[in-house]
Amino acid sequence: MAEPLIGAAQPAAPDLIKDSTSRTFQKDVIEASTKVPVIVDFWAPWCGPCKQLGPLLEKVVKAANGKVKLVKVDIDENPELAQALQIQSIPAVYAFAGGRPVDAFVGAQPESQIKAFVERLTGTIGPSPVEQALEQAKAAFAAGDVAAAANLYGQILKHEPGNPAAIAGLSRCHASKGDLKKAGDVLDTAAKEHKDHLDISAARAALQLAEQASKAGDVGPLRAKVEANPGDHQSRFDLGLALLGQQDYAGAAESFLEIIKRNRAWNEDAARQQLVKMFEALGHKHEVTQSGRRKLSSLLFS
Repeated sequence: MAEPLIGAAQPAAPDLIKDSTSRTFQKDVIEASTKVPVIVDFWAPWCGPCKQLGPLLEKVVKAANGKVKLVKVDIDENPELAQALQIQSIPAVYAFAGGRPVDAFVGAQPESQIKAFVERLTGTIGPSPVEQALEQAKAAFAAGDVAAAANLYGQILKHEPGNPAAIAGLSRCHASKGDLKKAGDVLDTAAKEHKDHLDISAARAALQLAEQASKAGDVGPLRAKVEANPGDHQSRFDLGLALLGQQDYAGAAESFLEIIKRNRAWNEDAARQQLVKMFEALGHKHEVTQSGRRKLSSLLFS
């Protein structure tokens, strides 16, 4: 059993999500919706989009903490219900309130749209326990408490295996401690469909930077070389990598920007490419990314 997440909600009521039939639909949906809104998911075992939509519906309904219920109806087993509501394609989702349908949509939808659909019935849904734990882990990592961050990411992955944000975060934790092999092994657990997820891509870029930084050399001697010969772009480039290894992102950015200022095309545009990779690893909200992009644009388009 997974460890309880910080801020985890209480277990869902046993009737929060249930299957229904033509015989029980009146009680499960019509009567129940006079007390709390009921969402009805009309699906079939052969329907691929239904299999994608179902888990997302359950996740959002659980996050609403009892403000709405979910009823699932297999139309192959209950065709008369599909006929009564004139359902022509699935998945079809109906929302009932006060004993009557009040909203609906057809086809698979992203989680954000499902959440908006449910919020129209219930009001704003707060962050889920996993979302809360992810924010806590990110804050811990940013504050330098790598152990706490790694523990939280580990809890998330026990609770929700394959979560791409948690995989990326745990990889960053290992990389920050110098265990680059383990960081890579964690990234390799990401599902195929998550290989290009923003967090996974950023963590992969961060790992590549860490691997380069580990081979760059010491900051002191490299800085001395640059001061003795400002035109030594290779030493300045290596200095940037070494500064990355010390998490001096602003210093690393200045090293790469200085190379671009002096010789944009040096080593087949290596400094700009390295800078862009660093921005990807840090994320677009990081202050070094934002200031670095402005400076880079100024150099390239001046």
